[in-house]
Amino acid sequence: MIDTHCHLSFPRLADKVEDILEACRSAGVRGVITIATTSAGGRENLEIARKHEGVWCSAGVHPLYADEPIDWDAVREVGEDPLCVAWGELGLDNFHKKPPIETQREVLEEQIRRIEEWTRSGLEKPVVLHCREAYSELIPILEASSLAPERFVFHCFTGTTDEVRMALDFGAMVSFTGVVTYRNATEVADAAALVPEDRIMVETDAPYLSPEPLRGTHPNLPQYVVHTARFIAERRGVDPVEFERILDANAERFFGITLPEAGA
Repeated sequence: MIDTHCHLSFPRLADKVEDILEACRSAGVRGVITIATTSAGGRENLEIARKHEGVWCSAGVHPLYADEPIDWDAVREVGEDPLCVAWGELGLDNFHKKPPIETQREVLEEQIRRIEEWTRSGLEKPVVLHCREAYSELIPILEASSLAPERFVFHCFTGTTDEVRMALDFGAMVSFTGVVTYRNATEVADAAALVPEDRIMVETDAPYLSPEPLRGTHPNLPQYVVHTARFIAERRGVDPVEFERILDANAERFFGITLPEAGA
């Protein structure tokens, strides 16, 4: 399996990367993508990826960091490395009140403009989206860009069935965290059952959002992604081993990676 979205450079994980990756291997998690939230964080994640097989990274600016200084040259520099397999995470967040949505939108539109430019110059990569209570605002911005809809993934989907249909109608992939396993998140589970098998991925978003049966455990860890995959497989009525195979194939295709062989 692969954890398609975690944050190994965050303080609760950064000092234990070796142990985390060993635990991943023991749990059958053969790959990890550590996601950037700031321009400086992109460099930190790239350094982690360079030191460990089966680890990749992204480059981009999270909407909740839109009011901090941004070094766009650093974002591109990380993006030029083959171990950087995505732009983002980027998007809009109406749940948190800071930074203001206007600031988030300005940075989002600038980021998309730059990604379009970088794509034209040969740095084509998929885009990881953060969208919280903002589907009706974010999707039109994406539709107005020149980037292909199928190259986006809505990460950590926690919305409604109507919102997952919006994401699917747009043409994007959809990724689920441990939230889908929570008893009070039945609509997220319903949404996971709606996503076509070639459009779904799973992740941890570690160090946040530990899945059942580990809810309340801090920090969440990349190896726990197996619990989310098994829950969705049961919810969809499919064999968990076959579902893991589907998830891996989707992640490899979307991010353009090849997972290490089991036991490697």
